[in-house]
Amino acid sequence: MDANHPKNKDRQPKRRKDKYNPYSIFSVGIDTEEPHFYISFTDVQKVEHCMEISGELYQMFDRFELDDVIFLNEVDRHYERSEQSEEQISNRELVSSVSVEQEALQDIQNELLYKAIKMLPQKQQDRLVLYYFSGLTYEQIAKKEHCSKVAIKYSIDKAITALKKYLE
Repeated sequence: MDANHPKNKDRQPKRRKDKYNPYSIFSVGIDTEEPHFYISFTDVQKVEHCMEISGELYQMFDRFELDDVIFLNEVDRHYERSEQSEEQISNRELVSSVSVEQEALQDIQNELLYKAIKMLPQKQQDRLVLYYFSGLTYEQIAKKEHCSKVAIKYSIDKAITALKKYLE
């Protein structure tokens, strides 16, 4: 009877293996008084070998395989597996990076805009903020203030004209 024959092998948990793991271990007759433990591998010349090993050595190889599986699972959990191309990653990097000068310039422009808005009459300020910053339509603002849509549009247009004049 051949010890390599699959019908003669005891059930082993099916384990994921690292591509660098060159061997397989198995046992025969684990439930008997004299179990046999084996290691099989293929050498550099592509010759398959199967050797009987001691129970202690088998347990060491088994523990090593379990540690290897734990490591592979950890790698899968903690490393990003991205299907993005190099171009997509590069573009994402370019979009998200803003220079200090650009950020400072943006802050200055925002500050000037806020000052200009504060110089507008209160009603124009409120309508401008509702339209541009809250995303409400002319109709929604008109309904909220109980007036016509034309009045809201006129007020916002007048505010924009005043802001342009102030910011020039």
